[in-house]
Amino acid sequence: MNKSYTIPDEMGFYGDFGGAFIPELLRANTEELLKNFNEIKKDDLFQMEFKQLLKDYVGRPTPLYFSKKMSDQYNCSIFLKREDLNHTGSHKINNAIGQILLAKKIGKTEIVAETGAGQHGVATATVCALMDMKCIVYMGEKDIERQSPNVKRMKYLGAEVVPAKSGSKTLKDATNEAIRHWINNPSAYYLIGSVVGPHPYPEMVAYFQSVISKEIKVQLKEKTGVDLPTKVIACVGGGSNAAGAFFDFYENEKVELIAVEAAGLGNESGFSAATSILGTPGVLHGSLTLLMQNKDGQITEPYSISAGLDYPGIGPIHAHSISEGRTKSYSVSDQEALVAAHKLSSKEGIIPALETAHALAVLDKLELSNKDVVVINLSGRGDKDMETYLSV
Repeated sequence: MNKSYTIPDEMGFYGDFGGAFIPELLRANTEELLKNFNEIKKDDLFQMEFKQLLKDYVGRPTPLYFSKKMSDQYNCSIFLKREDLNHTGSHKINNAIGQILLAKKIGKTEIVAETGAGQHGVATATVCALMDMKCIVYMGEKDIERQSPNVKRMKYLGAEVVPAKSGSKTLKDATNEAIRHWINNPSAYYLIGSVVGPHPYPEMVAYFQSVISKEIKVQLKEKTGVDLPTKVIACVGGGSNAAGAFFDFYENEKVELIAVEAAGLGNESGFSAATSILGTPGVLHGSLTLLMQNKDGQITEPYSISAGLDYPGIGPIHAHSISEGRTKSYSVSDQEALVAAHKLSSKEGIIPALETAHALAVLDKLELSNKDVVVINLSGRGDKDMETYLSV
């Protein structure tokens, strides 16, 4: 395996991206986290508990569904990795289970998290209820409005949902507030939901999400006789579902990896979240990565109809693999995502999350042949987005 895409160097860098740009007050926290993370990878008891919970609590393995209608339309074989069928409705629970077990091992009792679309918030509130831990979730005030079903779920599960009222009042600002809480309360455990943040979080989240690509290989072999697709497609905000779907395929360059970002109203409109296209290197939320910023280094506010993709940065894993050409990046507009969501809902009876709809929409931008075997990571279900779907 090309380890530069899955394992950072000792400073936490993937090529030119990554690292830990944090206040000295948090240095002990990240060092403790890295030490314990390295230990649990070799700990049979931890691995057994993690895998057992993924099986019996989350419901893994999730199906790899062959979509005959989509395959006929695009003249290739298209499979959907059904992460939407996980407990809580998305891939986010995989990482939340792994990190809550790690927090328990370290002896933490208070968990703080950030959320955009609310799926990570729900997953975190869920595992905190399971493990009897206090849960505080920061969420942008704008996202609280547009993702109200998930806010209600978090509160019902016992979490305290704190609105982020600064900036664009979305995921970036929720992350700012969660980090601020962590700085003021270093005894808390910060359960990051994506492959962003200071080292070792990007490596850790990708590791816990790698179960997705591991299952794809086994399931594809069962269905087709080969374990390598020609293309793997996933939407990317920070990029945890993409990191999980790509993880075991980085080693084989015959597999094309396609990351799909949110173009919003268009990449030239000033209302976009296509970081890999519009971004330049800079530090955001504890790591050096590609981010949307002006010539003075100030963050440019992102925009997407999708709360989970409405983020001005991208995980350093993806910044590295895209800059190296290993991953190809595309962007999809709000309207294109809405069309793709309606198409899957009406043709297959599967209502995707708005985030996932971006990955589906990129099919219209690709050159596909009857030799292509395409896997799309269906990262989440669309219950939370019904108000948006019905209002446009």
